[in-house]
Amino acid sequence: MPSHFWPVYAPGMKHLLPLVLLLIASPLLAADPITGRVVGVADGDTLTVLDASKTRHKVRLHGIDAPEKSQAFGTKAKEALAALVFQKDVSVIVVGTDRYGRQVGKVRQGGTDVNTALVRAGYAWRYSTYDKKGEYTAAHNEAKAVKRGLWADPAPTPPWEFRRKK
Repeated sequence: MPSHFWPVYAPGMKHLLPLVLLLIASPLLAADPITGRVVGVADGDTLTVLDASKTRHKVRLHGIDAPEKSQAFGTKAKEALAALVFQKDVSVIVVGTDRYGRQVGKVRQGGTDVNTALVRAGYAWRYSTYDKKGEYTAAHNEAKAVKRGLWADPAPTPPWEFRRKK
């Protein structure tokens, strides 16, 4: 094949192709929010949404970590999440998928940011491993300062440490 058919790149142009491909693909990567009714609450940071097409979406709340069911405040955390969303319509901005295949997202119910509300109420920790932007830091610090929810415990154990010990 003649050489004039092969693309010719000026110095620095080799970095342009990945950028162009990213710009073309980015609309495909931005998924629409999941909207639907919450039909299940597994624990303090996991729920199931039934959308209009009757598809179930298991959703893990992004950037926070609630006590495990067998841990102190685990039942209270589940009850708090259920009080906010069970049998109510929500919108979920999906930010990824976890290792269990659950969609990870930011949940809104009406005008309420559910992830933040759980942290502010003291029923979840800010999960710094995943909350890179610090979105839940203020709510975490507020709940801790006034010993709200799990912070009433003299030595609350973060769920990631509780799981590691199991």
